[in-house]
Amino acid sequence: MSENLRRPRGTYMISAVAELYEIHPQTLRLYEREGLLRPNRSEGNTRLYSEDDLQQLELILTLTRELGVNLAGVEVILNMRRKMESLQSEVASLVAFVRDELLKEDRNDLRQRFEQAIVRVERGSIVVHKTSRPE
Repeated sequence: MSENLRRPRGTYMISAVAELYEIHPQTLRLYEREGLLRPNRSEGNTRLYSEDDLQQLELILTLTRELGVNLAGVEVILNMRRKMESLQSEVASLVAFVRDELLKEDRNDLRQRFEQAIVRVERGSIVVHKTSRPE
């Protein structure tokens, strides 16, 4: 889907989404049955597509229309993306934790531990810096 597409914020009924993306409403229903889209429902059970749903739909359409990926492949790709986003979040949390823990330490102590952990490499030879370990 083109990034130049302008649309108002909010939720959209299936007919509006189908018209906006030039697809049949049955295609949207199929994507929902396959678990690729999960629109909210109104009290009257009408599908209501959010901005996130539209972004997901744009990705699905790009994969199917432009890259020729079938729906099984789309499902695999979407699951991998979710897992990658989860892992990125976990890594960011770990990095923040390590940073916070390191900032608690005395800087001289941190520098000393860092220097003790370094293996110095000189041209043509390797010199291993031995550290003493508490017993």
